Amino acid sequence: MDIKLNIEIDNGSGFCFGVTTAIRKAEEELSKGETLYCLGDIVHNGMEVKRLEDKGLITIDHEQLKELHGVKVLLRAHGEPPETYEIARHNGITIIDATCPVVLALQRRIKKQYEKIGNQTSSPSVKLGEEPVDPEAQIVIFGKNGHAEVLGLVGQTNGHAIVIENLDDAKSKLDFTHDIYLYSQTTKSLDEFHAIIDYIQKHISKDAVFRSFDTICRQVANRMPNIAQFASRHDVIIFVAGRKSSNGKVLFKECLSVNPNSHQIESADEIDMAWFANAHTVGICGATSTPKWLMEQCRDYILKLD
Repeated sequence: MDIKLNIEIDNGSGFCFGVTTAIRKAEEELSKGETLYCLGDIVHNGMEVKRLEDKGLITIDHEQLKELHGVKVLLRAHGEPPETYEIARHNGITIIDATCPVVLALQRRIKKQYEKIGNQTSSPSVKLGEEPVDPEAQIVIFGKNGHAEVLGLVGQTNGHAIVIENLDDAKSKLDFTHDIYLYSQTTKSLDEFHAIIDYIQKHISKDAVFRSFDTICRQVANRMPNIAQFASRHDVIIFVAGRKSSNGKVLFKECLSVNPNSHQIESADEIDMAWFANAHTVGICGATSTPKWLMEQCRDYILKLD
């Protein structure tokens, strides 16, 4: 290229607190030279998963967990349903619990609400506090069906929670004649969550109670305006994230809406130097599951070929 590119890595991108803690715990256990299993990918980034597997981490699924006995298993930041802990107890498995504190607090809130509804079902005359609880109340989770965090949240209700992925789901799946308690997966969009709240408020029966709980992690939510500002400052954006990352999809969509010259990649070898033909500045950013070392690797790859 005739013009040397100016490359900036977004300081606000990279692992969130929960992922950082999970990886630190994994590395601490692996440094002892003991066998350590992880239930599911520790983070939705294939290259970071491989780095830890090269250090000895063994990734397993829930079916494989049932066959293990007397070993150590790390639970990642996304959290797990009660059933996982029960299997571990039954099989003599030592749990290294790296559930994010934000997710853990959300699990407890949902479980407490579910138990209130259950108590009302068994004793309809009981009032809890100033407000009676509808025995047919719905616990609703705004999140992605099948996502690890959402499975853990639904597990707090013995599978009774209703998962909605968007506003259309709210319209079709909810009974507006009964109480609704709405929670959110911690990494969802605040704007979408508020749109769902507005719709329910307008359509809920006057005889029903509606409560919404803003359980979206601010460390993640605040990245939306920050990454939009970052994307607007550069000619080309390289967004580094695993394609399985829910958070990555949301953040990349935000980049693309601000800067159409945004490209999502998982590794440096996916970079096409033709993207920079008329560029002066390049911004490199990523998801909460993107390691800083990977963004730096992408920067070095571009500089080498520039």
